Amino acid sequence: MFKYFIFIRPLGFLYGSSGAFLSPENLVGRSGEKFPPSAAALSGLFFSAKLAGKNLTESQKTQIHQELCENLHTAGPFWAEEQNKQDFYVPIPWHRIIGKNNQKDEWKLENGNWQRDKKYAANEEQLEPAFQWQRISSWKDKQPKCQNQPWRYISFLHPHMKDEERHPKKQDGLFLENAVQMPEDICLVYLSTHELHESNKLHELNNRWYRFGGENHIVEIECQKIDETSKILKLFKEPIKQAFALITPAIWGSTRFSYRFPQHPDLASYFPEDKTKLLTDKAIPYRYSSGERLGRGRYAVPAGSVYVLPKPLNKSWSEFDENWFPCQGYSLKKIGCGLCLPVDLKGLQKYQ
Repeated sequence: MFKYFIFIRPLGFLYGSSGAFLSPENLVGRSGEKFPPSAAALSGLFFSAKLAGKNLTESQKTQIHQELCENLHTAGPFWAEEQNKQDFYVPIPWHRIIGKNNQKDEWKLENGNWQRDKKYAANEEQLEPAFQWQRISSWKDKQPKCQNQPWRYISFLHPHMKDEERHPKKQDGLFLENAVQMPEDICLVYLSTHELHESNKLHELNNRWYRFGGENHIVEIECQKIDETSKILKLFKEPIKQAFALITPAIWGSTRFSYRFPQHPDLASYFPEDKTKLLTDKAIPYRYSSGERLGRGRYAVPAGSVYVLPKPLNKSWSEFDENWFPCQGYSLKKIGCGLCLPVDLKGLQKYQ
């Protein structure tokens, strides 16, 4: 399905979110942080960039808009080191814990319940997850190459101005804004079915600069075609048997409700709530705007969550039907909802 890498390099700071208005509770922590931008932000950039041509007729714009609505798929966010951009980092599956001293522990299924190795039970603190990301090339490795997130947050204090005057408001007059600083040798990575700009032609540098993210900061974007023989594509094409891990957040359910499992009738026997085992953390808020309209607020199952099914699914994510996903104008599969990869869990035979 995916044919292109989209590499994004911020030219300066990116803003992950606006913090809550200044109060004693918000002086510490990062209230409401959201970084990196979701694949929905990249999809919106495709629409605005493709339709911005000065010489396009209304008929051509309509045709481009319809083609993107029907066929554009994006996924992410991930990140990579500049010297090896195509071997990007994805969230580590939650059944695997990598400690600060590179100790590795795994959750296992014993008689239908998630259990950790008894030798680590006496000292849980030594195995608090120290790394949250691993290289896509090491997905099947017993000792994956792991890293923590490379960016750091910097908070800025801003006055909240009156609408009619250039004076700060007396109440709620200050707010915190969370800027994100990324190292120069790190870029964000997304996957796409479409090319943002034609890479086989000579472009001036500013043709690759775009406004991206909630605060419209300038980024440089590079597109690279994915080699059809790439090991990454082969990994994404592998059918899921009984266990898989999310590498992007998953939104299941209808347009009104959010669930931990898919609710489509075709999947009732694959995701029965009483027999499907899920290793996850608390749900995360998820919301995006489409066509200048803010979508319904949802809760998503976080990336890294591991599902174990009662019987093999025998499909890769690209083969999932778009009707399995909620639809808010278009199926959330088009923005990489629930992108997942198969995992091999020890103790699965005992569960069967």
